[in-house]
Amino acid sequence: MPYGPDVLCFLQLIRSFPLRHPLLATASAVVAGMAFFVGGQALAAPATSFTPAQRAEIVGIMRDALQNDPSILTDAIRAIREKAEEQKQDSTLAAVKAHQSELQTAPDFAIRGNPHGRITVVEFYDPRCSYCRSMMGEVDSFLSRHPDVRLVEKVVPVLGTNSVLDTRAIFAASAQGKYEAMRRALMADTTKPSMERIVELAQANGIDTKKLTADMSSPQTVALINTNLDQGRAVGLDGTPTFIFGTAAVAPGALEADQMDAFLERARKA
Repeated sequence: MPYGPDVLCFLQLIRSFPLRHPLLATASAVVAGMAFFVGGQALAAPATSFTPAQRAEIVGIMRDALQNDPSILTDAIRAIREKAEEQKQDSTLAAVKAHQSELQTAPDFAIRGNPHGRITVVEFYDPRCSYCRSMMGEVDSFLSRHPDVRLVEKVVPVLGTNSVLDTRAIFAASAQGKYEAMRRALMADTTKPSMERIVELAQANGIDTKKLTADMSSPQTVALINTNLDQGRAVGLDGTPTFIFGTAAVAPGALEADQMDAFLERARKA
């Protein structure tokens, strides 16, 4: 008889926790014995077959184990999640390595820190993302602490039409050498996004608003946005901010200073 879902689940548990949980250690031995021997004779059938009696015994052990130590289930779920996260990280890092050249390439205006730095850190951010905004000062401090870091910014409008509007304005401002000014102005602004507000901020930062408006719809601006979005898709980007430290670590979410330093150290040793 093939494994049922309950037995498969239990096998996952006993593979993960045979030493920590004595009952599961017993179960592991029982299942191993059942898989290969019946009455001292080696089974010719595949190890994926159990008799009804064997299956009932396994299920009974599983129930006893869970009743005696409910933490087994919690630990198993945690282990499965950790394993899934590990596999996702491995897959993402493989994609990062495959696309390293494109990821670490950007127009000069989107490169901060040391343009010839030994370690390249890539940041995917959305100008409307509150976590990205909260990281602005942290990133500034990070670059000050580490003069050997080259930071490549990838603006990705993933949060809707307002994100697209702001991203278009940021890239359009780059045509006037005002990428950084527009980026900081928009990401610090708490006013409801609108074209009128973009014009106000542009004027306050010495940007030609007529040219800015025209450049927001230019093929160059569209191409810059699509390039970043394509690169995000290539590495399985699923949120902002996301930082890529060399080819050693992918770190989604807002990070503390010590976390950024630790990821950087990992990249240096890679």
